[in-house]
Amino acid sequence: MKLEILHQDDHLIVINKPANLLSVPDRYIADIPNVVNLLGKKFGDPMYAVHRLDKPTSGCLVVARTAEAHKELNRQFQEREVDKVYHAIVEGQPADEETEVDEPIAQNPGKMGAMMVSNRGKHALTIFKPMEYFGHQFSLVGVQIFTGRTHQIRVHLAYAGYPLMVDPYYGKREEFKLSEIKGRRYNLKKDKEERPLLSRVPLHATRLAFDHPETGERMEFEATMPKDMRATLNQLRKLGK
Repeated sequence: MKLEILHQDDHLIVINKPANLLSVPDRYIADIPNVVNLLGKKFGDPMYAVHRLDKPTSGCLVVARTAEAHKELNRQFQEREVDKVYHAIVEGQPADEETEVDEPIAQNPGKMGAMMVSNRGKHALTIFKPMEYFGHQFSLVGVQIFTGRTHQIRVHLAYAGYPLMVDPYYGKREEFKLSEIKGRRYNLKKDKEERPLLSRVPLHATRLAFDHPETGERMEFEATMPKDMRATLNQLRKLGK
């Protein structure tokens, strides 16, 4: 699998992680493809995971190449000195202003692998704002997170009433097909099966900014949105016209 490298030096590597690729090795099956192992093979030296993106999430991800860089980048993430901005396609249309969700997140005991807002959870803070509306049903939102809890954006957006367009854990769909919004205007050739526009959560880590662990220089990176999200947005815009 090819990885789009946004930056590399002797201390760190920043990539645009593709969707459906693990950030770190699976705890049970080590040979499942993941960013850390792929970069290690490519560059021939050990890699240190600093943070992670959920498997279906795409976008900016930084990996350290030395123990020293790993320690300093970890500190920046823990001290909330790192800027993390995401784009998401959601169900519904939030008010045209920033919405803050400051709610703790914990594991959901009733659903394996899922998280939930719970007073017994860890502190989590998310801010989101609509960027574009589509009809009366969907929106593109910009999201900034100040903590890094598992599924944080997905949980907080759903809690606020705007789940991701596709999300098997917290939303209404496991995939999104064009026929859902085109209705009778959607024509499919005989003997053809409709393929979904989206079959994963539409969440992309657009921007990442931090201080270089060696030089202290502020570094900012932007990752191009992947084809499936761009195609979905294009179709939503066409229908809006």
